[in-house]
Amino acid sequence: MTASPMSDPLTLRDACTHDLPAIEALIARSARELSVGFYTEAQVTSLLRHVFGVDTQLVRDRSYFVIETGLDELVAAGGWSRRRTLYGGDRMKQADDPLLDPGREAARIRAFFVHPDWARRGLGRRLYDRCEAAARAAGFRRLALVATLPGEPLYRALGFELDQRFTLSLPDGIEVPVARMSRPIDPAAPAGAEA
Repeated sequence: MTASPMSDPLTLRDACTHDLPAIEALIARSARELSVGFYTEAQVTSLLRHVFGVDTQLVRDRSYFVIETGLDELVAAGGWSRRRTLYGGDRMKQADDPLLDPGREAARIRAFFVHPDWARRGLGRRLYDRCEAAARAAGFRRLALVATLPGEPLYRALGFELDQRFTLSLPDGIEVPVARMSRPIDPAAPAGAEA
């Protein structure tokens, strides 16, 4: 059972390997429930099978974060990356994931998922603030991402602009529309942002 969003303290911390099963469960629930009205059930199932999932490199890099309740329940996850991969979890990766050049390439915003009972309560923004601060500290000046249709409103609210709409053609023949988006990193940390 999910704790009450109004009464439970929340902690934002680095994701750890012991969190992986809970993150996978969070991703599946978030994708299935928050994609209603944006994607068909077949599209969501295909995304979960072929694209969505934990990228364990982000956990090893300490650039993937979780928000948990005082009851140790994960209610949100998301991160950033200094590596080439733009989207997708381990099941999508087939090669090395080289580091980006912060002087000329954009850091990646990766895999934001929120428990449906906690949606639209500022958790995505809280994760983003942590990611932006870390990317800025690493010398990056821009951020890039691939947004799903249900995620696009959050990223627009965070100042991302649309660069390109395209369709993912997944191995089972399912096609899923997504959006590539980017934004500059604010040169100074916003008031109240977490470091």
